[in-house]
Formats: sequence, structure tokens, C-alpha cells
Amino acid sequence: MEMRLPEPGDALTGVDMFAGLEPEVRQRVIAAAVPRTYRKGQLLFVENDPGESLIVLRRGAVAVFRTAPTGERAVLSVVRPPDVLGEVSLLDASTRSASAEAIEDCTALALSRGAFMELVHSNPRILDAVMRSLGGLIRRLTEQNADHVFLDLPGRVAKTLVRLAGESQAPMITIELNQSQLAEMAGGSRQSVNQAIGSFASRGWLRTEGRRIVVTDVAALRRRAGMSDR
Repeated sequence: MEMRLPEPGDALTGVDMFAGLEPEVRQRVIAAAVPRTYRKGQLLFVENDPGESLIVLRRGAVAVFRTAPTGERAVLSVVRPPDVLGEVSLLDASTRSASAEAIEDCTALALSRGAFMELVHSNPRILDAVMRSLGGLIRRLTEQNADHVFLDLPGRVAKTLVRLAGESQAPMITIELNQSQLAEMAGGSRQSVNQAIGSFASRGWLRTEGRRIVVTDVAALRRRAGMSDR
């Protein structure tokens, strides 16, 4: 079957969940979606909110987290374009299982549950993409649980930084994340994470610039995290 490329300027370009749709169907999805903007620090949704929409992130970054009764946060993932979030509660019509906060200024598209389910029913191929998305979520959560068993805190901090660095091949990678947020992601206290960051800085693997972390040796961080070389 011949693959049809998305139209130029398509707002869904790169989004796996909609990659198999015909261009005219993609345009209907875009027309049904509502543009959203979120300022850094703004909540997109909170645990137990109604699962009313699928969020397609177009710019920025969003931290997905759970909150303990004590108020402590555990960051489950950081979502960047062209990923989506909120698909779980759309599928089971339940409430949000986690909260989401913009950690950078963001732009997004919000697709209502009604429009999303109509799209799924008329385009069954989307279910394959949804299942892949859910499978990826389960794998990430499984890996996080294993990290807490097999990695010490500095190892978890190193692995978190590698993930945040993404696929960039630049010699220096700037991560816009304060150390409190990093502690939430690595599952440690801010003081302990600060100590790990200081240790990495003394080895020349990174440096701090105010509320930013500049990674200068991703390979060393990968080794400290026990991750395989590329």
C-alpha cells in the first residue's frame, strides 16, 4: 500500500498516533482540536479530574506526576513534542490517573473524548498506535521500578539526566530543570540530588548555571547509570 505523506504545515506531523491517517482525516482531527497554551508552572490537569481530552504537545515540555498524601511528588515521565498525554483516561472513561504540569512554556492541541472515540471507531488503525503508546507507558513504569531496586540515587540522577538530554548529539546540552524537579524525577531528597550533581560537576560531566544544568559528558552519565553505549 502506498504511503501518503502529511500535508505541509500539518499540526500532527510526527505524532505516531495519527501517522496512518489520510491527510483529509488528519485535517478533520486538527479542525476538531482546540489550541491550548500553558505557561511554565501551569497545571494541565490534576489527578482525579475528568478525563475529557487528549493533549497533543506541539512545543515545550510537560512533567507527568503522582502526589503522595504528604504532598511529595513522584515524576513518572517528561513528555515532549510530538508525544501525546492523557490517552489512558480517554480509553477507559475514568478520571485522570496522574497530574501534568508544564515545565516549559507549551503549546498544544486538545482533542475531546467524543471526537477521539469517533476517530477510533472510524479509523481502527489508531488502536494500534494507542496500544503502542500504552505499552511504552508500562515499559517506562516497569523500568522505573527496577531502577529503584538496582540503582543507587546518583545512578538514578544520571539516568534521569540522560533521558532529559534525549537524542541530542550536541557537545553541551542545556536542561531547563531545577534541582527540586530533578529530585522528584529521580526519587530522592533535594539535598541528596544536590550532592550527586556536585559530584558529577567535579568530574566534569556537567555544570550548573542558576536553575539550569548543562550536560557536557552524556557518555559518562550513561556509564554511571549502567546504560549501554550507543
